[in-house]
Amino acid sequence: MKIIDQKIYTGRNIYSHRVCMKLTVDVGDLCDTPTKDIKGFNTRLLNALPGLKSHSCCRGYAGGFLERLDEGTYLPHVLEHSIIEMQLSLGFKKIKYGKARQQSGSIYNVIFEYELEKAGILCAEYALKCFNEFINDSDFDMDTAIKKIEEKISKYRLGASTKSIYNEARKRGIPVNRIGSGSILQLGYGKSQKRISATITDNTSCIGVDISCDKALTRDILSDLSIPIPRGGLAESESELIDLCNEIGYPIVIKPIDGSKGRGITVNINSDEEAIIAYRKASEVNTKVVVEGYVKGRDYRLLVIDKKVVAASLKLPPHVVGNGEDTVEDLIYMENENPLRGYGHEKPLTKIEIDDGIINHLKASNRDLNTVPKRDEVVYLRNNANLSTGGTSKDCTEKVHNETIDIAIRAVEAIGLDVAGVDICTEDISKPLRESGGAILEINAAPGIRMHIHPCSGKERNVASHILDYMYKDEEKAIPIVSITGTNGKTTTTRMVAHALSLNGHFTGMTTTSGIYLDGRCIEKGDTTGPDSAKVILMDKRVEAAVLETARGGMLRRGLGYDLSDVGVVTNITEDHLGIDGINTLEDLAYVKSLVLEAVRDDGYAVINADDPHVNMLTERVPDSVNIVYFSSNADNLIIKKHILDGKSAVFLRDNYICISKDESIEPIVDITEVPCTMEGKLLHNIENSLCAVATLTSLKLEKGVIEKSLKTFLSDETTNPGRFNIYKIEGFNVIVDYGHNIDAYIKVINSVKAFNSNRYIGVIGVPGDRDDESMVSIGEIAGNGFDYVYIKEDGDRRGRKVGETASLLEAGVSKHKSRDDYSVIIKEDEALISAMESANEGDTIVVFYEDLDLVVNTIKSYKLGSTKSEGAIS
Repeated sequence: MKIIDQKIYTGRNIYSHRVCMKLTVDVGDLCDTPTKDIKGFNTRLLNALPGLKSHSCCRGYAGGFLERLDEGTYLPHVLEHSIIEMQLSLGFKKIKYGKARQQSGSIYNVIFEYELEKAGILCAEYALKCFNEFINDSDFDMDTAIKKIEEKISKYRLGASTKSIYNEARKRGIPVNRIGSGSILQLGYGKSQKRISATITDNTSCIGVDISCDKALTRDILSDLSIPIPRGGLAESESELIDLCNEIGYPIVIKPIDGSKGRGITVNINSDEEAIIAYRKASEVNTKVVVEGYVKGRDYRLLVIDKKVVAASLKLPPHVVGNGEDTVEDLIYMENENPLRGYGHEKPLTKIEIDDGIINHLKASNRDLNTVPKRDEVVYLRNNANLSTGGTSKDCTEKVHNETIDIAIRAVEAIGLDVAGVDICTEDISKPLRESGGAILEINAAPGIRMHIHPCSGKERNVASHILDYMYKDEEKAIPIVSITGTNGKTTTTRMVAHALSLNGHFTGMTTTSGIYLDGRCIEKGDTTGPDSAKVILMDKRVEAAVLETARGGMLRRGLGYDLSDVGVVTNITEDHLGIDGINTLEDLAYVKSLVLEAVRDDGYAVINADDPHVNMLTERVPDSVNIVYFSSNADNLIIKKHILDGKSAVFLRDNYICISKDESIEPIVDITEVPCTMEGKLLHNIENSLCAVATLTSLKLEKGVIEKSLKTFLSDETTNPGRFNIYKIEGFNVIVDYGHNIDAYIKVINSVKAFNSNRYIGVIGVPGDRDDESMVSIGEIAGNGFDYVYIKEDGDRRGRKVGETASLLEAGVSKHKSRDDYSVIIKEDEALISAMESANEGDTIVVFYEDLDLVVNTIKSYKLGSTKSEGAIS
């Protein structure tokens, strides 16, 4: 059994609206053998992954999968469940989706949800190793495998603090993406996006962070404001240290000026000798060392967000509780097995690492790692109570005295932070700080919040909610996103919608088959209709509206590049790309394209072509919470009429006017003959695109005047709509450049061209090499029937075809209507176009279906420069 391909879907996809992976696996000779018939397989599997016994599978109840195992089910299905169970055992508790489907013969697709990409990949690899061992009648140590995976993914996991913010954002419907592999999150898109790293927000003052990291400067500022702090000062040498210690009086605390997570800190120092040892330890972090008087009491952390204390915790040093039998070292080992403890900040608690700090602390209390504590005896392992060194916490939010709350808020404001952790030492947090003799020890920027989210005792506090309330206070949480797919017309429609939004004053980002555009400027050329291109737009902080052409290729490879759109659009479903990526029928294609309609926010809009034969199938895929807006070139379309009777919105053509039906009224928007890209109503496909654009723009609540102006100023030229029925006028004949590359597009372009009443119609035709043979022959036949003369060429990117293979198939179609005197085969695109122009007569129209737009346009312009009869282009 082996993996032969792997796809990672980073967004909503055709399998699930959760991120998932697809493994293509070859089961080999065991494709028809249930696991119950593989010697020892099921027994070994359940011993390795006992959690599988609770899987419900398709039965819908716990134990359903176990029944399937007993009855007999196949390796791919079992692999799917095993990978999910392994991820569950790693702590990814929300994972539940998976399925296995036969592709052909012994080849299966195994799809499963993941939360952390690295974990999903490793679980798949180890699960396959496990299965192959079981198939060979050998054992596999799954516990060791899980531990290895846990160690490998520890640096990739989101920390508990960051994860809580991530989860809260998802809960609120705020799109959230991780930037890089660290703890930086992007919340939202474009201009409305926020970024947060741990608990440092977009608004956190850089100076405030610098001040809080300088413990001496923090002390000075708090002291100037009469905020209670311990007596102390700064030492940069051992002599300065001893002078300070004698001035303050023992016991004292020594810490580096900029340490964190308890590094280099020693507390309760009672002699010059101990002070020098502690000073040298602190100096390893920073040569500048803060010396403070030791404040008796317990350690507390108050969390301040936006001038409010939202949570407070009592911090307890790491400790173990004796059972009268085991040593301290054994008890530490057992405590580290606690599933709440992990590496670093990945889990609510951190594993306790045995180091010199623990050994020295035990020695100070006449203990060592071999000491056997009495039953219920509490043995503290460190002086400090940092969670990062294994400490625990207890919620005490409701016990904090109001005066202490006021002091904490004043202290944070003095430092200049918006989110901060205030470390306080006091005997009793419920009493005024001054009265109890307590003091503020530190102000922490980027405070960890897991102690408040997951206290070891007391009430859990959803502090992530307070952080998001603060970050999005009085601000718009989202920019409008439009996602447009379909077979034909999606590029033009995308450009029309983006043009209108720009006229309405929006800084608009747009992805298309010709490139990525920001505020009308192309920043990257190429076919940019996948998730990576969408990410470019959505990460740009200037973008106020996003219009994304969303092609099927990107959806099939990686899923969508956004979370949910405000408007999802399907222009039409016609034959194209069939036979690729398992999409063999128009119904398959409609299913893929419908993902754009499914991924629309609640109360958003789905725009659907009511004239399309697949309209009903597409409609069924739209969630109940989404509004449907149909468009049609026929006012009498039955779907449109019923939709209007139901009081819903529709856009249609009536008496040459694009009309909107809304709120039981019909309002004309624009005379279609006044829309330049329709060539006075002659280009039927651009009428359809205009209807689709109007349906989209009315869904975005744009005013009628803006929509009308946008249509009247949208030209079919190489600046506004490059490569889409652009007309170049050369003295005596015209050249029309269009990207038609499938059957429906060829038919529409040829029918539109015939409205120009030319002397002869000449076609320069080609088609991408990944179309099936039958489609290529059909396109050749359409061209042979529609043009008076045909030049057959090939794309530079032959997509796996041999030179001349595509041309031969097109020729087979053309020859059904043309004799050998009425067509030529010239493989190179520019050479075919030059021949067409050189042979053109007065009144002819040449139509070139291009692959390389720049090559074609430059060829036309070069020809014009060399022609004494040139008049210049009208596009």
